[in-house]
Order: sequence, then structure tokens, then C-alpha cells
Amino acid sequence: MNPPFRVGISPDFYADLKGKFEAVVEEHLCGANLEVGPMPEQPGKVATPEALDCFDAILALGLRITAESLRGVRRLALVARWGVGYDTIDVAALTQADVALALAPNAVRRPVAEAILTFILALAKNLMEQDRLVRSGRWRENLSRLGRNLDALALGSVGCGNIARELFRLARPLGFRRLLAYDPYVDPGQLEGSGIELTDLDTILRESDIVAINVPLNEQTRGMIGEPELRRMKPSAWLVNTARGAVVDQHALVRALKEGWIAGAGIDVYATEPPPKDDPLRNLDNVILTPHALAWTEELIREVGAEACGNILAVARGEAPPGLLNREVLERPGFQAKLASRRRAEATR
Repeated sequence: MNPPFRVGISPDFYADLKGKFEAVVEEHLCGANLEVGPMPEQPGKVATPEALDCFDAILALGLRITAESLRGVRRLALVARWGVGYDTIDVAALTQADVALALAPNAVRRPVAEAILTFILALAKNLMEQDRLVRSGRWRENLSRLGRNLDALALGSVGCGNIARELFRLARPLGFRRLLAYDPYVDPGQLEGSGIELTDLDTILRESDIVAINVPLNEQTRGMIGEPELRRMKPSAWLVNTARGAVVDQHALVRALKEGWIAGAGIDVYATEPPPKDDPLRNLDNVILTPHALAWTEELIREVGAEACGNILAVARGEAPPGLLNREVLERPGFQAKLASRRRAEATR
């Protein structure tokens, strides 16, 4: 008799998404001849080899998986991320261990793009100050500044991938003066007819009224927006970061907001999450802070869950997952042997 395909759910689901993810997992995975359950608690949110080797697939939220986590691991075939970020995972080590990493890019595209637009509208219309005025018993004559029309603004994106292109698609009918993007990995021909101007980073920083961060966190992007970059932005410009906190040098950002290098910011992600209570960002009036959840909608939870579970079901059938990131794992005999074992198990059901 073939052993069941075991799926471990990373422990942080039961803290960060308790009451929100269970129905989606039950709908897609339970009753599919899988054994699904929580992983044991992992010290420091770092996976241990002992835990990983108990499962064929891991449904991961923010679990850290390092090279040490994979030492001696033989059984595991898939890490399915609930989302698209993978900065907590050593992708090269996964590949060397014959483990696939699969993401859920389709489900996050629209919700994150809408979250960016939410920040843009709130910043452009000076929503924070207007709310504070009324709550304090004052009125519009006390406003420090007026809002801005969107058709007067240039929207720039650092990165022009899945989410950024959806942002531009949603932004186009709103009539932004210009749509600018920097992405050295994008072929300009892919953007032909889109109205997006593909340009260099310096132009994005100097000419955009809103600079939105839309890149993954990796060695190339870590700290890529620091003091020199923030100083090149317009004093009237706003920074929006819904990507990863460490892409922006947070110490430099605090100075930029305090000293007026830029007008304000919308921040959903932080170098340390949650940010400590003494984080100086908490005390600034020209920044909107949200708890890495602005894109969390009922639809996102449902659809990202379905996409992540779909990746698990594919591997359980002996197929490559649709959201596969580390495609080089397909060339590894060890991974192909895991898929073949699942196909044999399916054939004998």
C-alpha cells in the first residue's frame, strides 16, 4: 500500500491567518486522498530538517527555509508559497535538494495593484491630514496643503512585472500624466502600445510624482532605494512600498520623511515585521502604515489558496506545479523520481 501524500501547513498560518485560510484548504485539499495537517512549531520560524522530512509538500506562509533546513531531507518534493514572495526561502538549496518551489502569482496581481492605488489616492488627496482635522474639531482652513489631481501626476514603478503591469492597467483610465517603469529584465517590445515608458531608474526617481516599489527582494534589490535614490526624488513626491521592506533603506526613508526630501509615503511592508514599537516611522504624520495586509481581501484569500493548493495537487498527481519558480529542478533526476513515484501511486489507487 502506498503511503499517503502528506501536506504540512506552516505554523504561522495559525497565528497570522487563523479563521481565514482553513475553509480554502479544506475545500481544495481535504478529500483529495491527501493527509493534511499542521507542521510542528518551528524554532524562530526556521524549518528544521526533521519537520520537513515528514512531508511531501509544505504549504508555506512566512516560514524560513535555509540550506541547513534541507540537510538530509529526502521526502519533500514541493514548497507551495501562499503568495509570490520567496525571500525567506533559499531557492538554490531547494533545487539542490530536489524540491520544487511554486508561487501563486495570478491571485495576488489584482489585490496588490488595488492596494497600491489605495495608497496613491490617499496620499494625493491628503486623506490622513483631512481625517485628523475633523477628528480634532478643526476645519478645512487649517489644511497644510491641497490635494492633487491624478491627471497632473506621473506614476512610476520600480519593476514592471505581473503586479506593476496590472497597476498600470488600472491606472490608465484614471488619466495619469505619464506612466513610467524601470525594469532591466523587461523587453521594451513587450510594452508596445501599453502607454508605459520603459526608462532608467534615475528618470523614474527624478520625474515621477509617485514611485511604487514592485520588485522581489533578492541580493540585487536589497537596499536598492537608499539615501542617494530618495534624494533624487521630487520634494513633492510620494513613495509607495507594498513589495518587501528591505528593498528600501528604512533609516534613509525616515530621514527623507522627517527632512522633507519627499512629501510622504505609503508603507505596507517593513524590514522587521511587525515593526518594533519604537520604530520612528510610527511617529511621522506624512506616512500611512498598514500591517502587510492592505492587499488581503476575501477574494485574495480564496484565490491565492486555490492557486497554492493547485500546485500541491499537481505534484501529488506526479506533475510539475503550474506556479513552478525554480524550473531547473525539472532537470534533476531526484525530483523526476519523486514525480514518477507519485504517478505510480496514482495509477494503483
